Amino acid sequence: MADKDEMAHYDGPAGGWGALKGIASIFGKEWNKPSVIATLMRQNKPDGFACISCAWPKPTDHHPFEFCENGAKATLWELTTPRCEPEFFAKHSVSELKSWPDYDLEQQGRLTHPMRHDPETDHYGPVSWEDAFEAIGAELKRLDPKSVIFYASGRAGLECSYLFALFARLYGHNNLPDSSNMCHETTSVGLKKVIGSPVGTVIWDDLQETEAFFFFGQNTGCNSPRFLHPLQDAVKRGAKIVTFNPVRERGLETFVNPQNVAEMLTDQGTEMSCQYHQVRNGGDIAAITGMCKHIFDGDDAAQKDSKRVLDVDFIAQHTHGFEKFEQRVRSTNWEDVEQESGLTRQALKDAADVYISCDKVIGVYGMGLTQHKYGADNIGMFVNFLLLRGNIGRPGTGACPVRGHSNVQGQRTVGISEKPELVPLDRLAEMFGFDPPRDKGRNTVEACEGMKVGKVKGFISLGGNFVRAIPDREIMEQAWESLELDVQIATKLNRSHLINGRSAWLLPCLGRIEEDLQESGRQSICVEDSFSCIHGSTGLEKPASEHLKSELAIVAGLAKATLLPNPKVKWDEWTGDYSKVRDLIAKTYPNEFYDFNARMFQPGGFWRGNSAHERIWKTQSGKAEFTSPERLSSFGFEDRQGRYRLLTMRSNDQFNTTIYGFSDRLRGLEGPREVLLIHPDDMKKAGLEQGQRVSLIGDADDGIDRRVDGLTVTPFNMPPGCIGGYYPEMNPLVPLDHHDQLSKTPAYKSVPVRIVSQRRATGIMLRSTGDRYHIEYEWYGRTKPFKPEVLEG
Repeated sequence: MADKDEMAHYDGPAGGWGALKGIASIFGKEWNKPSVIATLMRQNKPDGFACISCAWPKPTDHHPFEFCENGAKATLWELTTPRCEPEFFAKHSVSELKSWPDYDLEQQGRLTHPMRHDPETDHYGPVSWEDAFEAIGAELKRLDPKSVIFYASGRAGLECSYLFALFARLYGHNNLPDSSNMCHETTSVGLKKVIGSPVGTVIWDDLQETEAFFFFGQNTGCNSPRFLHPLQDAVKRGAKIVTFNPVRERGLETFVNPQNVAEMLTDQGTEMSCQYHQVRNGGDIAAITGMCKHIFDGDDAAQKDSKRVLDVDFIAQHTHGFEKFEQRVRSTNWEDVEQESGLTRQALKDAADVYISCDKVIGVYGMGLTQHKYGADNIGMFVNFLLLRGNIGRPGTGACPVRGHSNVQGQRTVGISEKPELVPLDRLAEMFGFDPPRDKGRNTVEACEGMKVGKVKGFISLGGNFVRAIPDREIMEQAWESLELDVQIATKLNRSHLINGRSAWLLPCLGRIEEDLQESGRQSICVEDSFSCIHGSTGLEKPASEHLKSELAIVAGLAKATLLPNPKVKWDEWTGDYSKVRDLIAKTYPNEFYDFNARMFQPGGFWRGNSAHERIWKTQSGKAEFTSPERLSSFGFEDRQGRYRLLTMRSNDQFNTTIYGFSDRLRGLEGPREVLLIHPDDMKKAGLEQGQRVSLIGDADDGIDRRVDGLTVTPFNMPPGCIGGYYPEMNPLVPLDHHDQLSKTPAYKSVPVRIVSQRRATGIMLRSTGDRYHIEYEWYGRTKPFKPEVLEG
């Protein structure tokens, strides 16, 4: 094994002074007004605003500073001082801006005016809101509704999301993908299949009672740092954390609480995980199978002279399919488990012993489980593990998927779904006097597939950076330009705004933290967190421009310009008073949103309920389902000589496609993001050297040439055969059809690739013609074998 000093790493704790320095770096660059402190003090408070970053819950007993490093960065990023005004677009063509890095595009600041792209000049130019709505509405009327996509990024509030979904169905389609399709849709499909609930079962009180957390593929330190507070409290009272992750993420190793004076003064934090297992990406099924084998062995021994290890009463009363699952686990040999997981038999036994010793266990996971070809099998296997000892549906237990976007779960709750069976269409028909479409709409992958073959003609994006986030980016950018209508609702400029269809529009909106004044006065919105709790949010900051409209007002304006008048559909009334939209939500979903307006600012949020939490299983069998995966790997490809499993990751200075800076502090990486992370032992086997420039080429066996060049070889602690790179830079390597088999969530966490040295010539020929030399060489991995270069001389 290579020495740790050879690899990039970070010795400091998560949180602590490093987190404060990270916030300070953005504060000085983005927004240097003293009032920033007062704004941050309102973040995630009952009378404040909901963070626009992650969906971690807002506790009833909140801290004085209820925000994390990335949450503060997100706030400062939205309230930045620079402005991206019409003069900027007059100076720079779209073609020129395409060559700019993503970071530089967002550095131009907040968008201030509605803009329309002029194909003849290749520049965006300002346009009035009235003209924009009228022209876009005319285009939508001309297009077949089934050929148009309404995409939601996950940041709009429940009120706007409800109206966006209603607009789509009144228009005539269910093409309502959202960012969940690219991250946690596997949870929605996988959990619903096995426990009858599409979301996690844990509530806040469970965190206080559990005796152990088992983490799989969730980077708490970067993606949900506020979670570290209850985790630290749990460890201090004796709870244990066992972590499975291909990469050692610092937040689940050591944490210094920035709100604890003693810890900050001594820089002595809490050791978080009692065990940390670097499972191969794609090897989670095997790892859980190994633990289950040990649990069965322990139960066999216990039957002779002590208390059973399995919760046999729970299994008999509440589950279905146990016998088949047990047979599958017992018949799997340890050699295969070790090979696929990359972990030893003893390591898995040690982890299982912690599980057996604890009466109450919570299972936590992130996209490390969902974004695989067989991600739903990962979810099913994780639930199997919890069911063995009855760790769902009683205090201190449960399945806890951790969401990213702050309202991505809530958007699904109020109707943004391509699946008509998940929406109360009959109730909508009665409320609004129309016949909603009943056919299935397109999810993210299906939207891209439709675009490639010319069936998708229009795209309306409610936030986000869709083109940058999706797989096969280079291929999809070419397909995108065939769109007849492209509408982007956004706060800042990004790559998606530069890949234009025939008619392209950029509509700037208010941010969540800004004051939203409508006819009835200041408006508030609501969001849903990862624990299914609903929270009110009120912005107070002065808007970045007097020309901005709220997301809800933009959606209503587009709808009015597109749809025929309907006396039951009152866009102006709803825009003037968002409480009336909440009344509609309560009428549509009465069991979950009763007394919505009265409860929206309840401290800690109001819980909309969860059937599996109450051990009511809304599955086909009426019980929780044990599943029996047919494979030990969720990778979806065979391992071959020279093939690596690429894991795409986000940095400490990043939220999804937004890059705040170039410091991945918690991994010890600074500078450009074009890096290839690989273990030193794998480097030696491949004949690579630190600092060498290499390319990654796709290895999906589909005949498509996928390539990312200019990556710097960087020694890093990865499992054998696994390499790492940053999302979204690595997206061109992800095939569009490499996705979970049930949910179609792209498999960003296990991508088949090969490493090649740049300009590795397998054949060279030198020809001279006059004063020029022509060098022809073969590029390894290219479909076209020879490429000429001309040298003056």
